[in-house]
Amino acid sequence: MTPAILVRNLHKSYGDFEAVGGIDFEVRPGEVFGLLGPNGAGKTTTVEILEGIRPRTSGEVTVLGYDPGVDVKALKDRIGVCLQSTNLPEKLKLHEAMTLFGSFYSRTVDGNKLLDRLQLGEKRNSYYSLLSGGQKQRLHLALAMINDPQLIFLDEPTTGLDPQVRLEIHGLIQELRDDQRSIILTTHYIEEAERLCDRVAIIDSGKIVAHGSPKELMATTLGASTVEVKIEQPLPPGDLPKEIGADRIEISEDRKQISVTAQKPARAMVELVKYIDQLGLELADIHLKRGTLEDVFLQLTGKKLRE
Repeated sequence: MTPAILVRNLHKSYGDFEAVGGIDFEVRPGEVFGLLGPNGAGKTTTVEILEGIRPRTSGEVTVLGYDPGVDVKALKDRIGVCLQSTNLPEKLKLHEAMTLFGSFYSRTVDGNKLLDRLQLGEKRNSYYSLLSGGQKQRLHLALAMINDPQLIFLDEPTTGLDPQVRLEIHGLIQELRDDQRSIILTTHYIEEAERLCDRVAIIDSGKIVAHGSPKELMATTLGASTVEVKIEQPLPPGDLPKEIGADRIEISEDRKQISVTAQKPARAMVELVKYIDQLGLELADIHLKRGTLEDVFLQLTGKKLRE
């Protein structure tokens, strides 16, 4: 299967400063691919090169079979771009915006149907200035889809939106994925990447430090998960059974809280509960704590995503 995006040994330098230092990745048709990195990591530069906005210094790049440094016009006709911040004229009506943006492309879809799909049909005659933040972002998505693109770039699509609107945008992204469109997503929300992305690449200082599915990254980088247990009576002296398969065990001073880190947390949880029951102790609470993509990011880069 031909990749929607292929990047090999991509470099971008500004004088002596290398913003992108020889990265490699590919995006498969119909997948959501996340680019994660702190400010200044190189992800925005990378995306702008893929979109044909910024020239590369060296390396091989193809997007939908086009070289974005050469076939700029043909490429832009096939992709959709939704920027983090988009401002339209305040007195521009929604249907006018759809017509205007549609005129930029060689092919378009029905703008009114697209507005209906994005729950903006009743606002088609409204001014842009009268839209809420969530409605504006849905319009920006509609404008990015007016040319029926195979590949869509979403740059921080939910930044600054309230949780309810963010969930709406997540639903729209899932619909685009179900349509077998390829999506490049940059985000500062780790839970967004975990929920939406098939695979992610973590970029730091112009280098990709890890890539794979969120689950793969959490498994390979963090390895074990932790089972936390609270009991009503103190645990008697002695070691926990070897059957629990613990890599690390922590017991509170009052011996009423047990923390077990294990490669096979489900098995550890079962064996631990069985052991507590055999002792005749009463279980107060049990919790399985798995690592998150935020933990992976912090461990690999030593930074939080928003730094």
